[in-house]
Parts: sequence; C-alpha cells; structure tokens
Amino acid sequence: NVAVYVKLPRGFYISTPVGRYNPDWAIAFRKGEVKHVYFVAETKGSMSSLELREIEKSKIHCAREHFRAISGANVVYDVVDSYRALLDKVMR
Repeated sequence: NVAVYVKLPRGFYISTPVGRYNPDWAIAFRKGEVKHVYFVAETKGSMSSLELREIEKSKIHCAREHFRAISGANVVYDVVDSYRALLDKVMR
C-alpha cells in the first residue's frame, strides 16, 4: 500500500562531484501497521544505460551511493521506467 507518493521539489538535490542531482520521486509504502519501505526513484523513458549521458550516469551512481551510505537498506534508490518496474524493485 502506498502511504505517500510525492514529486520531489527542485530544491531537493544531492551534491555530487559532477554537479547537483535531483531525483524525481519519493514513495513510502505501508507494510503492516507500522513499518514503511522508502523508495526514491529516478524515472526515465528508457532503461537502456546506453541512452543516458555520461554525466547523468555519474550522478545516478552517486545517488545510489548516497542513499546506501545514509540509510543502509532503509531507503531504496533506483532508476525505473514504469510503475511495474518500481514495484519489482521494492518487492525484492
């Protein structure tokens, strides 16, 4: 069950060595009565990494490392191109 689904504002960014990075979405899922699974998503029209510019790939890599460092497994960050892809990543 989705508890919160929000488009992150332009002012929310992660500083990376290659510039500011702005993820697209934050989603909190209710699991049972208390626990939430948090997911930060970057949405792309294509999942082909060949179609991403090098700087964009670098920023996405930095975002993955950032969320891993600040939350361990509590916040999942990934790139998705559909709601189905998002659910597949969250339900792992």
